[in-house]
Amino acid sequence: MKIFGKNYDDKKVKKIVYTAIYVAIALWFVYRFVMVAVESRMDVFNPIRVAQSDGVLVETMVAKRQDDFIKIPIDIKNNRAYVSGDSYNNLKAGQKVESGEIISVSSSIDLDTGMHVVRTRGAGDGVRYVSIKKNGYFVPLYAVRNGSVMVKDGETAVARNITIVAKDSEYACVVGDLQDGDVIILSKVTAGQKINVK
Repeated sequence: MKIFGKNYDDKKVKKIVYTAIYVAIALWFVYRFVMVAVESRMDVFNPIRVAQSDGVLVETMVAKRQDDFIKIPIDIKNNRAYVSGDSYNNLKAGQKVESGEIISVSSSIDLDTGMHVVRTRGAGDGVRYVSIKKNGYFVPLYAVRNGSVMVKDGETAVARNITIVAKDSEYACVVGDLQDGDVIILSKVTAGQKINVK
């Protein structure tokens, strides 16, 4: 084989070409390993790494037992409303329904709807709200998961068992293993997870 005017043996040329290819591949692997090592040492923002070292960023509120109102919506038509068992437990005759009042709450379930019948006077048709005064810890409904709320304990989240006394579309009045001053975690976390309070 003639290269640049010189004669070379085919075996010798093949050996040189293959050696060059092997050296190029070896250099490429060394380069990739070095670059991976350099990249892993760089301070690149990695939310998972930050969450593991600094803790998951969470929103919180401080627990304080208090008297407050839960607003239960009832849909009234011709001075009659149908409510579920949850609402039934919090309704009774004499309670105000905006400008009107409840005159009776059936303890038996209506067979057609499977709900309790509430009779009103002077409330008008449409969705009306019954304000019920309760005593407990008022937390956003989304912070209650499977009968518990998450509480800050040092740098970790721990679950505290609670019971919902009453709830509306936004808040739940709860009692249970909470005390005034506990820091309730509003963000979604799991028990034992390291947290970082905003």
